[in-house]
Amino acid sequence: MKWSKYFIPTLKETPSGTEAVSHQLLLRAGLVHMLTSGVYSYLPLGWRVLKNIENIIREEMDAAGAHELLMPAQHPIEIWQKTGRDKTLEDVMIRFKNKKGSDMCLGPTHEEIITDLVKSFVQSYRQLPVTLYQIQTKFRDETRPRFGIVRACEFIMKDAYSFDTNDAGLKRSYEAMFQAYKKIFARCGLKPIIAEADSGAMGGKISHEFLVPAPIGEDKVKDENGVECQAIEVGHIFQLGTKYTEALSALFLDETGKQQPMIMGCYGIGVSRLIATIIEVHQDEKGIKWPLGVAPFAVQILPVQVNDADAMAVAHAIYDGLTKQGIDVLMDDRDESAGRKFNDADLIGIPYRVTIGKRGLLEGKVEIKDRATGVVESVLKDAAVEHVVSLLK
Repeated sequence: MKWSKYFIPTLKETPSGTEAVSHQLLLRAGLVHMLTSGVYSYLPLGWRVLKNIENIIREEMDAAGAHELLMPAQHPIEIWQKTGRDKTLEDVMIRFKNKKGSDMCLGPTHEEIITDLVKSFVQSYRQLPVTLYQIQTKFRDETRPRFGIVRACEFIMKDAYSFDTNDAGLKRSYEAMFQAYKKIFARCGLKPIIAEADSGAMGGKISHEFLVPAPIGEDKVKDENGVECQAIEVGHIFQLGTKYTEALSALFLDETGKQQPMIMGCYGIGVSRLIATIIEVHQDEKGIKWPLGVAPFAVQILPVQVNDADAMAVAHAIYDGLTKQGIDVLMDDRDESAGRKFNDADLIGIPYRVTIGKRGLLEGKVEIKDRATGVVESVLKDAAVEHVVSLLK
């Protein structure tokens, strides 16, 4: 991708009214744009990060035996009345009447909807266990949206739901999701603290939160040294039991032919919130330092003088060589000052930067910088592609 042909509206100044570092960098690096309080557009760079996180989640959820689907965002309020959560969640629930006069809401979560769906198709113990998940936009009328996309009114969530015949089966499903979550967060460059938690309005007796220490966190947890710190909740898993299946009559026939309520678990990850959390953990005074697995591009090529034919020839050769290897590359081909280009490079935080300047080319070399460590290597221009490929492995 050529920067001059792409949409990356970076900002020099920190936007006013932003408290969190992640919020500031999301806006300054051209990742998101606020439409109104708590409601954001994801710009091309932000969208690429979002898709990378979603792909990691899909790979690990699929590997754990879950199956992806997509449920509606518009729900008839009557299904929520059956569990009583039309009342317990009424402070955040966005309600409306459709043209037929029916009371509806925009889904803040999907326990009721998935339970209604599964009971329509599962009647026998032979069809269980099953775990289903989706990645979908949720809607909550937050009184006080905070920290950009950390606490928003419209956000993207991965929610999964397991259905089993007994408690032993639930524990197996829960453990599979527990392990999948650890792999997901590790691949996103995070080391969450896992803590037993209150199940709250979700229900059930057992739940665990995945909490990443950060100054803007709204939860408190003890870190590895036993010191209490603020933390952002990035995931929460629950053993729900029969709260929803009994209320919605989601029953199955057991081996003896007797009807029993299915045993449920649910498992959530704040997908869009993960972007902000990653930035909170991986940044410095110059900008973002993306972990390779979620970065919008793996490599940025920065020819200092775009009017220098020799420099651009080397830049294009490296660009083509990396692209042919299937590597996502961004080339800053703008006719801008070196200072502006270097500042923007640090701001958007691509993991590896290949700088092509006159001085280096006199020796037949280019510079390769690791954004995370700050280490700069000088390598022969003809060996640059092979060297970058080795770094990415």
